[in-house]
Amino acid sequence: MSDWDNTPTAETEASVTGSDTGEPEETKKPFEPARIIIPVDGPVVGEWNEREAFDYATYTAERDPDAPRGQPTGQWAASGRRYEWKEEFGDVAPRDDTLERMLFGDPGDETEHTGIGIQFQKLFKLDVNTEGEDEIVPIGSFEEAGLHPVMLDNIRLAGYTVPTPIQRYCIPAILKGHDVLSCAQTGSGKTAAFLVPILSKLMGKAKRLAAPRPVDGQRGYVAEPLVLIVAPTRELVTQIFDECRRFCYRSMLRPCVVYGGADGVTQRMELEKGCDILVATPGRLTDFLERGKILTLKRLKFVVIDEADEMLDMGFEPQIRKLLQGTDANEDDDQQVLMFSATFQKPIRKLAKDFLADAYVQIRVGRVGSTHENITQRLLWVDEHKKKEAIYDLLCTAPPARTLIFVGHKRTADNLDDYLYNLKLPTTSIHGDRTQREREDALLAFRSGKCPIMIATGVAARGLDIKNVMHVVNYDLVQNIDEYIHRIGRTARIGNQGLATTFYNDKNGDIAEDLVKILIEAGQEIPTFLESYRPDGEINFDEPNSDAEDAVEDPTGGVADGAWGAPAADDAWGEEAAPAVGATADAW
Repeated sequence: MSDWDNTPTAETEASVTGSDTGEPEETKKPFEPARIIIPVDGPVVGEWNEREAFDYATYTAERDPDAPRGQPTGQWAASGRRYEWKEEFGDVAPRDDTLERMLFGDPGDETEHTGIGIQFQKLFKLDVNTEGEDEIVPIGSFEEAGLHPVMLDNIRLAGYTVPTPIQRYCIPAILKGHDVLSCAQTGSGKTAAFLVPILSKLMGKAKRLAAPRPVDGQRGYVAEPLVLIVAPTRELVTQIFDECRRFCYRSMLRPCVVYGGADGVTQRMELEKGCDILVATPGRLTDFLERGKILTLKRLKFVVIDEADEMLDMGFEPQIRKLLQGTDANEDDDQQVLMFSATFQKPIRKLAKDFLADAYVQIRVGRVGSTHENITQRLLWVDEHKKKEAIYDLLCTAPPARTLIFVGHKRTADNLDDYLYNLKLPTTSIHGDRTQREREDALLAFRSGKCPIMIATGVAARGLDIKNVMHVVNYDLVQNIDEYIHRIGRTARIGNQGLATTFYNDKNGDIAEDLVKILIEAGQEIPTFLESYRPDGEINFDEPNSDAEDAVEDPTGGVADGAWGAPAADDAWGEEAAPAVGATADAW
């Protein structure tokens, strides 16, 4: 097996997975449940901890404030504790030490939340291309962006020290009031790139802009959020909601999240307490809007469409268009619309043209559809009927590490989970047919390390940011290169290193040519069985959905239908952006 950097040892994994530390029974924390070992016939594999039955009593209980990070939160994600503002706080809200530890972890560990790795500086080698009527001057630090003092404090608590490339450009663009269409490599800090400037702008104006809070016992209160963030999957919206809880800390801004599969009554009760920031999946959002007397969008100042290309692929374009057209138009007609997408295919550019302001800013970090060199990509030839034996052998011979295994079908996820479980490996699985409770159960067990091997369908391929995922395995290789890039992007987040192992056989020939190009671009080894796909001469990495293509389809030409304008003469991605040249104006 190839060596790769930053591989956790059995000892370090034990600290992550929560395996037995050898402490006397009486010294354990009160919240820790008794270990429930599931008896399974078969050999004990390597240094993995035993698989445990999930303890729903702990899951539904209130969280112990002294519990280490990664332990069960004790509630549905929608009910996660947030900072509750009180009128008597005045201009500066006091700290809540217990909540602060829950949101940000222990003081002094700057990687506790961010998980920033030793290869973080490699992100800054990426070229950044911007277009728009107004030149965007990138920031060199969060301090020079003119952010609200409370936001700067929350950034420090979260462990962010230097803005990533997408943050350097998105933050000043949003603070200046521009609509934005943006793309960046996975794991580049995109969520903070839009949350930090949006929330910072609102922190100084919340008392004037936000709807009055409900009075105790008030019936029929209708939520009127200032910010709406729409994302395609339940897992992604709950992740964004957690970031909102951190960045809204000590402000009067109150975040909420709504998504399908979970208890709608609980979500509605949270909305009735007041909602300034709403994170939602399209289905549940549409349901609440159509019911009436739950939610109105008439106060919206910001609309964020995250993973826009994925939502279009999932058939949500009618819902997105209806949302952007506005069933309840903003009374002041001063909304900012921000779209984030992994690709800039024509449907995305058309959506941007239809709903973003004419002077919107386009920001592209790195080459669209590329991956980065922090991921060691390895391809193995594995016949279809030998995959189960191959994955078992791979897991047994590799050092124990947080591992995410992608499969093509829900049935395969269930079968492979049963197979590895019966061989005493600590696995869990997630797919679209699971109940929301089961999906949150699986992610909780994976995040905490109770089950450090998770088998997943494409439902976990987009946007999920789980710290310490060191190994991604493509058990079933997709035929779409963009999906491949998203899958392997679950490792090597924010400057960390990771390994992506892909099982390949004669069924995967359709993706071979694109796969070889990606391997060459990232400086990876080409296996002998793919050498015949190595292109002759220089590789053209130009974005396939270009303005030239639009010009052919639309004889009127012009930049209107092409999102990026004419490419630079010798560089399809444009010149490298100039470095920061001073502070931006105070925006709050």
